[in-house]
Amino acid sequence: MFINQSKATDTFKKDRASEKPLRSIAKTVSWRIVGTLDTIGISWLLTGQIETALAIGSVELVTKMILYFAHERVWNVINFGRD
Repeated sequence: MFINQSKATDTFKKDRASEKPLRSIAKTVSWRIVGTLDTIGISWLLTGQIETALAIGSVELVTKMILYFAHERVWNVINFGRD
């Protein structure tokens, strides 16, 4: 059991050091696709207008990708919960 914990700790340290900005970008884009489709669906449901829903989705797509990327990079330098 202790051997497995040691390997897990070593893997965790390697993973922590290997998080590159490009990975954060890929995660940002994939999450925004899901989030934007959700926003468009909810907006369409509430307004009944697909044009309005697409406009809302387009704006939030850009703003939330920027915010998520910044959030992800800030968390990458915070050690909370890593040790």
